[in-house]
Amino acid sequence: MKKILQYIKSNYKAVLITLLAGLLIGWMIKPSHSEETQQHQHNHAEESTTWTCSMHPQIKQEEPGSCPICGMDLIPLKSMQGSDDANPDEVAMSEAAIKLADIQTVKVVKKQAIRKEYLQGKIEPDERKIAQLTARFSGRIEKLNINFTGQNVRKGQALATIYSPELVSAQRELIEAAALKETNPALYKAAKAKLSAWDLTPQQISEIENASDPIIHFNILSPVSGTVTSRNVAQGDYVKEGTDMFQITDLSKVWIQLDAYETDLPWITQGDKISFSAKSQPGKTFEANVSFIDPILNPQTRVAKVRAEVINTNGNLKPGMFVTAYVESKLSIDDALIIPKSAVLWTGKRAVAYVKVEEREQPTFLYREIVLGPEADDSYVVADGLEEGEVIAANGVFKIDAAAQLEGKQSMMNSSKSDMHHMDMSMKMKKDSFQVAGNCGMCKETIETAAKGVKGVHFAEWNKHTKTFKVNYMVNETDLTTIHKAIASAGYDTKLEKATQESYDNLHSCCKYDRNDFGESATRNETYTFKVFGNCGMCKDRIEEAASKVEGVNSAEWNEETKMISIEGIPSLNIHTVHKAIAAVGHDTEIAKAPDSVYNKLPECCLYDRP
Repeated sequence: MKKILQYIKSNYKAVLITLLAGLLIGWMIKPSHSEETQQHQHNHAEESTTWTCSMHPQIKQEEPGSCPICGMDLIPLKSMQGSDDANPDEVAMSEAAIKLADIQTVKVVKKQAIRKEYLQGKIEPDERKIAQLTARFSGRIEKLNINFTGQNVRKGQALATIYSPELVSAQRELIEAAALKETNPALYKAAKAKLSAWDLTPQQISEIENASDPIIHFNILSPVSGTVTSRNVAQGDYVKEGTDMFQITDLSKVWIQLDAYETDLPWITQGDKISFSAKSQPGKTFEANVSFIDPILNPQTRVAKVRAEVINTNGNLKPGMFVTAYVESKLSIDDALIIPKSAVLWTGKRAVAYVKVEEREQPTFLYREIVLGPEADDSYVVADGLEEGEVIAANGVFKIDAAAQLEGKQSMMNSSKSDMHHMDMSMKMKKDSFQVAGNCGMCKETIETAAKGVKGVHFAEWNKHTKTFKVNYMVNETDLTTIHKAIASAGYDTKLEKATQESYDNLHSCCKYDRNDFGESATRNETYTFKVFGNCGMCKDRIEEAASKVEGVNSAEWNEETKMISIEGIPSLNIHTVHKAIAAVGHDTEIAKAPDSVYNKLPECCLYDRP
């Protein structure tokens, strides 16, 4: 020991330097206080994990466990790692997750919105090109040149030969009148006019005039070129004047008659382009334009006919053929915002899209409610909610929404801001009832109008038999005292407020109630209590609403813990009716059992243990 002390005294400078160097190195490698604090905060953040239910994201707990609604195991809720200005509803996904979910994006663009309406129909002949050949005079068919339906004929072609005594007599009249046309021109003109009225051609009339004897067997000529679509005579038949003999249709132009339902009609206008195809012409597409839209809807089929005309040069399009067509219509004159149908999620009440958030390290999307216009083929026109140039998810949108739901963020299944607003309103809404004096239907209208005039009152109803007034109001906008005063100012006494004599005197004679009698009867209420089975707040609303609807019930309140309901009502209230009303909505009472069919339809959280 003495040697050590002696060594230190002789070399104290070296020892002192070594000691100082050790202290300096130790100070340098020791963690700073801020680093310790950050490390402590980091560890604390890891420890304080929030747990949620994958089926009910509104459930959030600080410890693992089971969902109080469905009983599923809770899962850790991952917090979003984003920038300081990040929206709390943003959904961040890794590049690997993007590829795995096959998420694709598109840019919102403006372009002409074209809608295609797919229609079914068939080919029909042009009604304007149908010629009906009838007998102009009676006679017997001596020879028939048209032997079958479907035969093509030319204008002026002989269809049949007829023998007609009337025609022979008319020919003689013309021959005789032609000989006297210089001395009796009127007779000559009358004879020619008679034959012309029988549809004889000028050439036939000229031949008769120049002949010395009448033509016994006369040819019936076709008035048009076309196809014989109907033959109603045979050789040897005797026809009378007006008998239908032939129908000839010109099929060089045909109609395309399409069936359009009333939902299709708003998007189809005259002049729109039609493309159609027929099974008889595979691989070939024909084009035409809408020439007519039937102004009347068929009451049986609920369709209107949409017509297009097409040239049928080669006769390939035959009447009766079925066709499949689509009509292209411009939805607007100006360009509109267009997004793919796959980019939209429907919730039933609203349309949802996920917009990509720019300037984020990871692919990030944000829930956005949009307003859609009409369909445009495989796209939608966006009326509101998006801007040109924004990037949205077009594929894998449901997977993004599922990720948002699991993280408890705004999503298609979670309550949106509007739903939260309605939920908030329901939490601030209060139901109440009290006695109001009155006599008749005019009183009912005046009382309810006075109450509804108070800001925050959403429902008001007065029963002239029980004198019970029921009201729903927002507690953050008004109170019960204000409602009492509003009714009293209209001239009607309430349980808390008495109308002024002046306002009472201004009432109609039929509305002037007995003020003394009301003062006594208004205080005559009885309280009824009994047990009703249920589980949750949803049960509470259902039970109280069912009880309040029973006539004579002024108020109803059910306690979730004790399962007891307290009812304020008139002395003559039939309490058995209240039991039945509650059981009818699925909840057993002390004396009434709910039907099994109604009980089984209750939400899972409301299924109580039945006694």
